[in-house]
Amino acid sequence: MIIRKATEEDLVQLMDIYNEAILHTTATFDTEEKDIKNRQNWFYEHRGVYGLLVAVDGRKVLGYAELSPYRSRAAYEETAELGLYVRKENRGEGIGTALLERIVDYGRQQVKLHTIVSVITSENESSIHIHQREGFTLCGTIQDAGKKFGRYLNVDIYQLMLHA
Repeated sequence: MIIRKATEEDLVQLMDIYNEAILHTTATFDTEEKDIKNRQNWFYEHRGVYGLLVAVDGRKVLGYAELSPYRSRAAYEETAELGLYVRKENRGEGIGTALLERIVDYGRQQVKLHTIVSVITSENESSIHIHQREGFTLCGTIQDAGKKFGRYLNVDIYQLMLHA
């Protein structure tokens, strides 16, 4: 497995991984599948400070990690939100951990970034575990933050200070 910056050639596989998460998991609160145009726009938002890394085995994308703007207001410009998705059949193989470590390293290299925030569904124990192992701390829980698959879900907010 190699971890590298994502390229346009990865877009269809990135879309497929995300759409599977939309349709079958609570890892994202999106409820509608994304098309290639949406993913192209998303891809171009990850230049510069906001990185997008993929784990690949040959030409197969196994998963990805992204740093995105946390909020659009100027005061948040030094805060990034982390997203992490692994192909269904490759979950539990350490790919998420490897991607998380690399995207955090990428974030630390960005002088402009001060902190990374991760918003994780409270029931996503594997994601919570790898975030805690990487040094993220729980800031709080938002009760019934969203409704997916006919039930309300809590989200936990985790944070990592990059230059403490």
